[in-house]
Amino acid sequence: MNLKARLQGEIQNFRRLFTPKRLILLMLGTAILSFGLYNIHRRVGITEGGVLGMVLLLDHHFGLPPYLATPILDGLCYLLGWRFLGGNFIRLSVISTLGVSGFLKLWQSLPYMLPDLTAHPLVAAILGGLCVGIGVGLVVRQGGSSGGDDALALVISKKTKCRISRAYMATDFTVLLLSLSYIPIQRIVFSLITVTLSSLIIDLVQNFGRKGTVATE
Repeated sequence: MNLKARLQGEIQNFRRLFTPKRLILLMLGTAILSFGLYNIHRRVGITEGGVLGMVLLLDHHFGLPPYLATPILDGLCYLLGWRFLGGNFIRLSVISTLGVSGFLKLWQSLPYMLPDLTAHPLVAAILGGLCVGIGVGLVVRQGGSSGGDDALALVISKKTKCRISRAYMATDFTVLLLSLSYIPIQRIVFSLITVTLSSLIIDLVQNFGRKGTVATE
């Protein structure tokens, strides 16, 4: 295949992959996800599972700086995603990851848009779980991911043939249980609530009305 034919093929694939509808839904998902992370999780101090929870764990026990641990862990997860889910998954994930970063910057430039729920951690856990579940669910439904956590869960789901909610809960629960080595159980309980709820909602959104699929090469 000559260079011109390959270039034409890439352009056709780009147009097929990045349709206006898909881009809108990816951005909507990242907006909802980042809104919940900033206005609820960060403000209330709800601990995360997955890659972020592991980053905090490595920092606490081994002094590995988050700015080093985060790209390493995310990179490993994306390599797995590329290997088992294909190149289109990575292309879509780049867009959604940039969307999360951009919207987080936007929310941080604005006043908090929700009341402070620090005194109501159960309410915060439920609302945060809804935001994460709906946001990530929309992104995953379009064939991408918002971070290494999603890539890892999608690979586990594909290779083990289990529901994606179980894959998310397996990784999140493992990290949260390990986090008991330095975080009080009272805080972990609310994290377990939010990751359980978000995992179930991601599954529901991804598969609503159809069988979930992932964009592959």
